[in-house]
Amino acid sequence: MKITIKDVAKKAGVSTATVSLVITNNSRISQDTRKKVLKAIKDLDYTPSRSARGLVSKKTGNLGFILTDDHFLRTEPFYTRIFLGTEFAAHVHDFYILLTTLPNTFSIDDPLPRFVREKNVDGIIIAGKVPTTLIQKLEKYKIPLVFIDYVPPMGEFPIVLMDNISGGETATKHLIDLGHKNIAFLGGDVQHPSIADRLVGYKRMLEKHNITVSSKLISTGSPEPIKEEGYKAMKSLLSKNNNISAVFACNDAMALGAMQYLKDIGIDVPGKISIVGFDDIESNIFLNPPLTTIRVPKIDLGVEAVKLLSERITNKNIARKKVLVPVELIIRESTRKIS
Repeated sequence: MKITIKDVAKKAGVSTATVSLVITNNSRISQDTRKKVLKAIKDLDYTPSRSARGLVSKKTGNLGFILTDDHFLRTEPFYTRIFLGTEFAAHVHDFYILLTTLPNTFSIDDPLPRFVREKNVDGIIIAGKVPTTLIQKLEKYKIPLVFIDYVPPMGEFPIVLMDNISGGETATKHLIDLGHKNIAFLGGDVQHPSIADRLVGYKRMLEKHNITVSSKLISTGSPEPIKEEGYKAMKSLLSKNNNISAVFACNDAMALGAMQYLKDIGIDVPGKISIVGFDDIESNIFLNPPLTTIRVPKIDLGVEAVKLLSERITNKNIARKKVLVPVELIIRESTRKIS
């Protein structure tokens, strides 16, 4: 026999409305009444339905998670791990996560996800760079938003970022400590704040060690930071510079592309050129050679986003708040000391 809220009310000697207020942690209920109701819930092993709680609290108990199609692929596990982090945190904060992907060409005429149109989420997490038209359309619904790995060019929003500048500095310093001076930077879309910050870290560390920052060693013309673009960027840089001894790639995908090009033309890594990536995707340890990289705690990014969004839903006065998640250098076999 299924236990109902009426059974709990009868056992506690209160109304069903009072039970509902206790379930939703309403401050109007006295401590004595709260204890009676909670004891009845425990004794009867009653589990309140999410829909019943929603009728009282005006909340759905759902969070949306949006990212573009190109960020949710088998070959792009970075955002998959972030999503996993949101799942872990959602259980702690008593939320369900509703995932959807949108094309990176999203336009003003494209429909928003159904959970937005039906107002079936209390807040939305957006991971990675998205079209500004998407943000503009979402703002009209007045739903709390939190961004991961992206700083929107407009509006005031809570954001969760990895410490990209520090990561760029650490990667570059590692190569300098190994004796390298002709260090190239492989970037994708430098309009992406994360990539731009990694480039800032690269330049800062070169300047700190009195190494000239040369535009001839910097590639930021790739439309996307993917393996194929890393291959082409490495080819282009080497055609202009035959003295490159090390490369800092803006992410692991670009690093993999660079390594593949060097392998194709017979240049040994790290014998001739050392390479450092950024992200630490799971396949790095199976490469030949295994890739030295900056590890990003991807699951932690998702956890922090849910915590921030939960805080935002509770206190709507919170606007722009930034959480920086630290990163660390993972040294493997794609870098070596030179004389």
